[in-house]
Amino acid sequence: MLSPKPRFIIFAHNATYDKLHQVATLGLTAAAMDKDVTVVLLFWTIKKLSEGRLNELDFPPEYESQAAEVAKLIKERNVPLITDMLDEAKKVGQFRVVACSAGLEYMGVDADVVAKHVDEVMGLPAILLLTAGAETTLFI
Repeated sequence: MLSPKPRFIIFAHNATYDKLHQVATLGLTAAAMDKDVTVVLLFWTIKKLSEGRLNELDFPPEYESQAAEVAKLIKERNVPLITDMLDEAKKVGQFRVVACSAGLEYMGVDADVVAKHVDEVMGLPAILLLTAGAETTLFI
């Protein structure tokens, strides 16, 4: 009998480009390494997804003085879009994105809009059951 794939969980809370880039690259890499990857969208990531702004090159205020230079380098080096990396992760391995239903309410977003862009919308109890016992759990 085959043992189940190691589960790799990312709780994605922060929605600036640098944080979303880490979510996408870590998730894509873990999926390519044959891990069962789940990205859980919370608060700001849900809001940004609902507004269609996942690829926006925004950075935390403390890095404002360097933001223009970093954004220029990202464009010059043709760094893949966040949405493209998430799509690629689904093609190379077991990868899904879920949104916390309470986050939809707290952020005042249209549930139908978010549901079109995630694999599932779940309550926190279901998310905690889904993610319990994972090999790797990250909060970004």
